[in-house]
Amino acid sequence: MHEQERRLSDLERELTLLSRHFVAARGPRIGQSLERSAYVLLTRLEVGEPLTLKELAHTFQVDVSTINRQVSAMLRNGLVERIPDPEGGMARKFRPTPLGLERLAADRAISRAGMRRLIEASGWSGQRTEQFLTLLVEFNQSIEQLEGLTWSRAARPKNPPAAD
Repeated sequence: MHEQERRLSDLERELTLLSRHFVAARGPRIGQSLERSAYVLLTRLEVGEPLTLKELAHTFQVDVSTINRQVSAMLRNGLVERIPDPEGGMARKFRPTPLGLERLAADRAISRAGMRRLIEASGWSGQRTEQFLTLLVEFNQSIEQLEGLTWSRAARPKNPPAAD
């Protein structure tokens, strides 16, 4: 196997394992109330403007029918609301409700606690964790640029202090 193929194979395996660790870090879902799809959709809607079903489908690169089922369930549960397009378009847009944001914050706190357990168990310093985060953000932003699908991020300091 050529060096580049080995790297790609290793990267694919490690990203698969990382996704498994992240899901496992969220724990056995004790105390969590959101389905994974609702968690991800609310995470996107929380940081940007309201979006149509078509815009959400494009953002997540899935069929509109898939997004429609997920958003319909979220509507029934009071996690999102349908609003007229603020710019006057015909399609309705969706934004999180206060309940949706509250449940997202509660589930996110559990998820972050799981990540904290993993980082502490790994023995990584704050500096090493920050380096990993920087590389992961750069990797995700590069992919977003290739796909033309940017994901809004909260502003972060350019040189945050290393937390140990």
